[in-house]
Amino acid sequence: MTTPRGSAPVGDPAFAALKNRLVARTGHHYYADKDDLLWERVGRRMRARGVAEPAGYLALLEGSDAEWAALESEITIGETFFFRYAEQFAALRGTILPERIAARGDERRLRIWSAGCSTGPETYSVGIVLHELLGERLPEWRIGLTGTDINRDVLAAARRGIYGAWALRTLGGEERGRYFRPGPREGTFALRPEYRALARFEPQNLMSLLDGTASLALTDYDLILCRNVLIYFHPDVVQALVRALAQRLRPGGWLLLGHAEPNPAFSEFLEAVSLPGTAAYRRPEDGAMPEARPGLPPPALVLPPVLPAPAADLAWAPLLPPRIPPPSQADPASAPSRPPAPDLPPGPLALVRTLADAGDLDASWQACRAALVQDPTDPRLRYYEGLLARARARPEEAERAFRGALYLDKGFVMAHYHLGLTLIAAGRGEAGRRAVANAVRLAASLPADAALPEGDGLTAADLAGAARPFLGGEAAR
Repeated sequence: MTTPRGSAPVGDPAFAALKNRLVARTGHHYYADKDDLLWERVGRRMRARGVAEPAGYLALLEGSDAEWAALESEITIGETFFFRYAEQFAALRGTILPERIAARGDERRLRIWSAGCSTGPETYSVGIVLHELLGERLPEWRIGLTGTDINRDVLAAARRGIYGAWALRTLGGEERGRYFRPGPREGTFALRPEYRALARFEPQNLMSLLDGTASLALTDYDLILCRNVLIYFHPDVVQALVRALAQRLRPGGWLLLGHAEPNPAFSEFLEAVSLPGTAAYRRPEDGAMPEARPGLPPPALVLPPVLPAPAADLAWAPLLPPRIPPPSQADPASAPSRPPAPDLPPGPLALVRTLADAGDLDASWQACRAALVQDPTDPRLRYYEGLLARARARPEEAERAFRGALYLDKGFVMAHYHLGLTLIAAGRGEAGRRAVANAVRLAASLPADAALPEGDGLTAADLAGAARPFLGGEAAR
């Protein structure tokens, strides 16, 4: 028995009910207007369980917490890497954690929560910074460093602490050697025990903060990181969640959000703190937390509205958002006019990505080169050639590949951006900043929450925030 593939059955009441149940349970309003993407992911679980129709799968979910957990794992996005967003980790290392260590020096106790931790790189990165800041004093401190996620599969991976090179792509060789040792398979890296020992990982649905079922242990935090998680929730839920997170900070505690997630309304109950490239808030030292404004429903009742299903006349291309024609002014004068490349068959590009995500950079490189022999004019393959060349410390090859991608697709935002980072890292700051500025101009023509093609979930607003330090003249780290 197989389930139908292709476009979502938007006219099926059972599919609408399944979607509404899923959005209400997880808060992932992200799927409210993405029926085909949701159907693709739900369909994987339906095929795994041998269920042909949405009604049958909905009935299966009704009595199975295990199947809910499997579905929640399927729909969550788990891509992350160590020390993601260098500006925020500079703020943690230079300002936030030193301040907390000084404030808590008498008790020698810190509580830190990494919400939406995925496979653990964010949580472990914070632990590494703590280890280095406290040094020989670390054994004298009680450190509570907890990573939570709704996806139990990624939590299992986090507890193992074994990663491919792609998750370590921001680290130099010396840092890799300091934090990791060789993993159980070639091309993998195992986090050293002294860093793994600082963190623990637990399942947690953030919606439990709103319905009263959250653990009482989720409180009194010095620091909460909830980065690139809130973008998946309805705006009303975001407001309620941030208030709930703020209530779980101790007086003077910090909340870090993703670049695209700040909202002026948060300043009603948190103090916004200006740090370079960082969305940081603090609970006032007196612990004051104003009540929610009159007229708003209590947080536990703020759920995503049930939306009518959109018309099913738009095709969905998994993982490859449609290209937006670029503004002509951002185009190099010599670039030819070329229509967007047709989608590759799933095999070559998917293989390159899969091997890279698994940390097998050599195999991914070989697969990319072989694919380019078959289709040398696909800009996505040229882009991955550039990323892989950078990961293999071959900056000249990376520059050529990114320029090749832009020659083929002058509106390729991420190729402009990574070309800029490559040039800046090579000491060619002026040319690099021009390339980054091109990326920002192109992204500005898109909706702020639009996912950038080949951006691993990065939105147009995310890119603007990430690019700000480079355009402001700061030296690349």
